Amino acid sequence: SLFFRQACSPFIQTARCYARPVRRKIKDIPSHLDDLPPTMLKKDYANVPIINSVDDVVRRLLSLEMASQKEKVKIKTQQLVEKVRRSPSDNGSHEVQVAILTAKIRTLEEHLQRHPKDKNNRRRMLMAVDQRRKLLSYLRRVRYSTFENTCRLLGIHYSLPPAYNRRPTKRWLVKKAFCIKVW
Repeated sequence: SLFFRQACSPFIQTARCYARPVRRKIKDIPSHLDDLPPTMLKKDYANVPIINSVDDVVRRLLSLEMASQKEKVKIKTQQLVEKVRRSPSDNGSHEVQVAILTAKIRTLEEHLQRHPKDKNNRRRMLMAVDQRRKLLSYLRRVRYSTFENTCRLLGIHYSLPPAYNRRPTKRWLVKKAFCIKVW
């Protein structure tokens, strides 16, 4: 019996190691929301006059320390919009739309770093990137100074799309040769 225990121990040990639950390390992914101070009040409570006289516990509950991710993203979006806004009533200009899409893209990028197999949110992010690219190319064409300023303020690195390069197919080559022959 002692011999049997000693002979089987490596196999049992291997089985135990194999059956052990895998502990994943949660990566410390830097967030674009890290620069928001946790003591900052939520958007709805920032301008309330009574807020200075409330208890510390209540103040903590109304601060960003206890806020949800959605509320933090709203505040971050508002900060980005304030950077590029032309006037206080400007809510729909191209610069503001680019700022809103930038906040959305950064949030989805963080989510996809934590959940790389989330295909639905990857699709949403790619659609937002494409929409932002279209808006930026329009701004670049129409008002270049505004385009440069928007990219600088939001930290966007805009690169020109590649020149259109058509891959020559057999059909296209035959058609081209025929056209040359006819002329």
